[in-house]
Amino acid sequence: MTFFDYTTLKLIWWLFIGVLLIGFAVMDGFDMGVASWLPFLGKTDDERRVIINTIGPTWEGNQTWLVTAGGAIFAAWPLVYAAAFSGLYIALLLVLFALFFRPVGFDYRSKLADPRWRNGWDWALFTGGAVPALVFGVAFGNLFIGLPFHYDESLRSFYTGSFFGLLNPFALLCGAVSLSMLMLHGAIYLQLRTDGAVQKRAQKAALIAGMVCAAAFALAGIWIAYGIDGYLITSTQDTNTALNPLAKTVEKSAGAWLSNYHAYPWMILAPIAGFAGIALSLLNARFKNERSAFLFSSIAIAGIILTAGFSMFPFIVPSSTDPVSSLTIWDAVSSKKTLGIMFIVTVIFLPLIMLYTSWVYRVLRGKITVQSIKDNTHTAY
Repeated sequence: MTFFDYTTLKLIWWLFIGVLLIGFAVMDGFDMGVASWLPFLGKTDDERRVIINTIGPTWEGNQTWLVTAGGAIFAAWPLVYAAAFSGLYIALLLVLFALFFRPVGFDYRSKLADPRWRNGWDWALFTGGAVPALVFGVAFGNLFIGLPFHYDESLRSFYTGSFFGLLNPFALLCGAVSLSMLMLHGAIYLQLRTDGAVQKRAQKAALIAGMVCAAAFALAGIWIAYGIDGYLITSTQDTNTALNPLAKTVEKSAGAWLSNYHAYPWMILAPIAGFAGIALSLLNARFKNERSAFLFSSIAIAGIILTAGFSMFPFIVPSSTDPVSSLTIWDAVSSKKTLGIMFIVTVIFLPLIMLYTSWVYRVLRGKITVQSIKDNTHTAY
């Protein structure tokens, strides 16, 4: 099906899933960030409509990155999909219910001129942006700690945790990293797409979000280094065989999540990109180089997500109750044929999707102003 062996395909799909997650965070991330700022940066109804219309025409297309990433995980890592949707079921339902507010909020918010009606939908859109951003970070935080699940000898999965057990201090800190990261991205996007008072408020908001994100990211790194036991595979895994999560030995040890940075020093570029991206995005925002600021905030997002991925490699979903049951990129994947077919489809269609997306944003480029909303009051969101 492809020229790659099974081991190489497993690595390729680890990279592809990372690309999809970064694409989702960059593209739908500014939608969530903008929505999270909506009740605070728009002081009048016209200003809030300006904010909404910066993302209104494109949010649906951006959200397909989430659908694509979920579908790719289901197809490439079926055991991961099963374990995550069992252990994080209530959290993911919370995300789903929050996302329900987005389509109805965009479509119905401006149907009535009643201030109470519009204010209610503004907070609904805020919920649809802030809650998923927070929950996704909390979920990643719990992956570092490990989810309480295990497999029996028949490879039946058992989850022994609870929703409130996910709300531990470290996971909440990771939630703060995720939320502030996307709010920084959203504030810079607002600075790019608006002018006047909204743009000035967005510039100040970006500074606040960026400082919080940098501080939370640094604190999370220190916590991982000194306060959380990581996971290590202590046996030799056959990376070119069919999946069997129990065919390995795993142990937990202090500082293990940093072992990859000693083995592969080039991985340190990921956290460097995270911090440098934040700093350079704020610097360019300060001097109103909005496009450069948006580029660097995207780099910051990529750096932060890659830092998590590099730290955990090759683990995907560690098990806190039975480390041997932890899922890795070697033993949680689909068959070689499945990965090969998916690889061909991805190589063909992902570039087409990116070209189409680029064309859409080129067509919709430009500033959204209060005057443009007044001139198109019946067609604007």
